[in-house]
Amino acid sequence: WELVRSLSMYVLVVVMGLALQLFGVYPALLKTLAGRSPKQFLKDCNDVLIYAFATASSNATLPKSLETATEKLKLTPETSRFVLTVGATANQNGTALFEGVTVIFLAQVYGIDLTLSQQFLIVVMAILAGVGTAGVPGGSLPLIMILLQQVGIPPEGLGLVLGVDRFLDMCRTTVNVSGDLVIAVEGDQKLFNQY
Repeated sequence: WELVRSLSMYVLVVVMGLALQLFGVYPALLKTLAGRSPKQFLKDCNDVLIYAFATASSNATLPKSLETATEKLKLTPETSRFVLTVGATANQNGTALFEGVTVIFLAQVYGIDLTLSQQFLIVVMAILAGVGTAGVPGGSLPLIMILLQQVGIPPEGLGLVLGVDRFLDMCRTTVNVSGDLVIAVEGDQKLFNQY
């Protein structure tokens, strides 16, 4: 039961971190850098975010994201096509957060004390791994295994989180896709202001 309690806390920490990104960081960026209403943005992106949650795949959501960007957010096709296509694999904020929390959680499960330099390495590697993660369901799991080996945590510990990974994958994909759309809005606004 102690492991179930720990796993529940792990899920809660990941979901809270993703919610902070989606409902705190992104709205602040929209408001300050793009001058857009976060509430209207979420309303316009509602369909694509539900689609991202359901598929747990940034790549599968890409056509819907492109459609939303041009039809509902009124972004130029040049900006939205470039940003969203690259972002589907290169901008994985939710995945980076998930990977970092997962490695630290598994270190705690195994009773491994991580030094400050190891924790810093985890953060850097999670961010870099988030850039190279495939935009498909479960695409981050092989990279987490590499991270675990880097800091001396048994990679088979990843089996502990596989039962909750699908739900967390759905959540982090939603954050990843919304992040791509926020960047597209900001990029389009800067391009508009330039001309």
